[in-house]
Amino acid sequence: MKKFLPDLIAILAFVVISFVYFFPAVTEDRILFQHDTAAGAGAGQEAKEYYERTGERTRWTNSIFGGMPTYQMAPSYDSTDTLKVAEKAYHLFLPSYVWLTFIMMLGFYILLRCMGVSAWLSALGGIIWAFSSYFFILISAGHIWKFITLAYIPPTIAGIVLTYRKKYLLGGVLTALFLALQVLSNHVQMSYYFLFVILLIAGAFFEDAWRNKELPHFFKASGILIVAAIVGISVNLSNLYHTYEYSKETMRGKSELKSETNSAQQTSSGLDRNYITQWSYGIGETFSLMIPNIKGGASVPIVQNEKAMEKANPMYGSIYSQLTQYFGDQL
Repeated sequence: MKKFLPDLIAILAFVVISFVYFFPAVTEDRILFQHDTAAGAGAGQEAKEYYERTGERTRWTNSIFGGMPTYQMAPSYDSTDTLKVAEKAYHLFLPSYVWLTFIMMLGFYILLRCMGVSAWLSALGGIIWAFSSYFFILISAGHIWKFITLAYIPPTIAGIVLTYRKKYLLGGVLTALFLALQVLSNHVQMSYYFLFVILLIAGAFFEDAWRNKELPHFFKASGILIVAAIVGISVNLSNLYHTYEYSKETMRGKSELKSETNSAQQTSSGLDRNYITQWSYGIGETFSLMIPNIKGGASVPIVQNEKAMEKANPMYGSIYSQLTQYFGDQL
């Protein structure tokens, strides 16, 4: 027990920090308006009411786009009920908002501990990681599925590293568990990007095994990780399969509409690259993870900037109300 005392203290500290940060929301029942969360709740409201009225789940709703499947707006499958209980246990059944920050700290803490870092430095690393600016932007915007998926990536990496370091059982179990939780979070895009990170990690361990003449160990560890991946994905197969089938009928699949006048811009399938990346960070913006507002922060109406409006000409008020803020003089 004494051996795990620093870890228990770190976990308790994460709980306290999370509660303190969201103290008004917890004690005063304040609600953070999150656009995507509100939109998602509205889209799934009809299906929710149908379930409450009949006890049956519907896979169709008329509440959006004149009618569409509920696969993505309100996914719910009995096959993942056990996994959802495990997820709630992992975040200690903490209340809304609080558990989000908690799992972000805990996930990175697990990674650092598995890398051999001391409990105290791992706890500090977990706090710094969780309180980097981007994650709270996700919370405020309501991108909760994305946030949760990102929170499960560090402990998944921990499982992969342990497996390649010959802790096959523990590493395999961690990988299977957190990969399953990651896919359950239903942000396939983030999991897809994470696949490239996995390949880079595997490549590094392959190079190390090659130099040390331990290729049999590498292939054994890789086999265990493949099995763990199959387990983690299989638990979520219902949702993944329906996502795959549904994508064929959406703009994520091949479009049935073609332009005869601008064929050069046609894509054979999927989305245009510029469309996919327009919400992503630019290379320079990535540093906002360490330095808030390094690229100027979010664009807001200039009328909300009291200092800027002190020099504004009142006769242009209607114009100002339509402008966002940019660096430098506007008129």
